[in-house]
Amino acid sequence: MAAPLYLITGAMASGKSTVAKALVQRFEKSAHVSGDAFLRMIAKGGAVMGPVLSEEALRQLHLRQDIAMDAVRRFVGAGFTTVYQDILIGADFIRVTRALADLAPRVVVLNPSVEILAKRDAERHKTGYGEHFPPNVLADALQAETPREGLWLDTSAMTVDQVVEEILKAW
Repeated sequence: MAAPLYLITGAMASGKSTVAKALVQRFEKSAHVSGDAFLRMIAKGGAVMGPVLSEEALRQLHLRQDIAMDAVRRFVGAGFTTVYQDILIGADFIRVTRALADLAPRVVVLNPSVEILAKRDAERHKTGYGEHFPPNVLADALQAETPREGLWLDTSAMTVDQVVEEILKAW
């Protein structure tokens, strides 16, 4: 039996990184794969990621997801409980969950309110939302375009530990 794979998604500032970092600590042998890490590896020529993606941005997004999925497969294959977190909404959610279906990913969708997304984004060092990219863009897309698969959690009033406990309880 393959090592477990947890796939954590949600809008920007939903707590994906924070939850993933806390979740991997609960296992004896674990790996954290962050989609953002592969995006940051692009030194020059990185496309703008925003509410509307150019063809090049979409190519780079899929490249990032493909590299992340390759890393996920290698970690799972080596016996690591793996937590892969990224913004996977709509078609990207479908693309990645289908590509990893043979690993039976334990899908977790962090779904706090738009107000909480805005508050969390304002409180962190890497703000992503702004006048031309308000938090409701991703939150609305998550609601309207993402299949209701896996564990959906409204984490608006939950602590990180409570979220991790809910995830562990689900599996």
